[in-house]
Amino acid sequence: LGIPAEPLFRSRSIIFLDKDELNTLYNLPIPKNGEKVKLFDMNGNEYEKEVKEAGALAKARDLFCFCAFTSLRFSDMYNLRKKDVTENYIYVTTQKTNDRLPIDLNPYSRAILDKYKDMDTVGDHALPVISNQKMNQYLKDLGELCGFNEPITRGRTEDAVQSAEPVEKYH
Repeated sequence: LGIPAEPLFRSRSIIFLDKDELNTLYNLPIPKNGEKVKLFDMNGNEYEKEVKEAGALAKARDLFCFCAFTSLRFSDMYNLRKKDVTENYIYVTTQKTNDRLPIDLNPYSRAILDKYKDMDTVGDHALPVISNQKMNQYLKDLGELCGFNEPITRGRTEDAVQSAEPVEKYH
């Protein structure tokens, strides 16, 4: 009676990796291109997937883990230049706040930087550069390869109809 109906979804829930999942991703050996991998869906059904773009998957894994280990947003990691890297710190001017911040490097973030330190990049980036859209696509594939298949509820709207359905965490 004059009170609006409660919306089905107030906001998107944040999906994140816990410490063990991050460690699993960081240590994931990326299968070779064309290799077929046996995986399981959220219902325990086995299926097979052929690995494609193994090199890009390895880079996306490294970039995501670097962001997690340094608490950087994708945009700030994307803009990180070699001149911003020292032995123990990276210096980041955040895109959102325009503040220049020193960030301690831990052994994991240091190892990722060292892996790419001799790489030639356009614009002297400290890490490989891929688009955010491609990164998200590769992260779904990596999550699938890691077995992050626990069901989560994901809302969606199609033709103005809102619904919720369980999907694997990596979606």
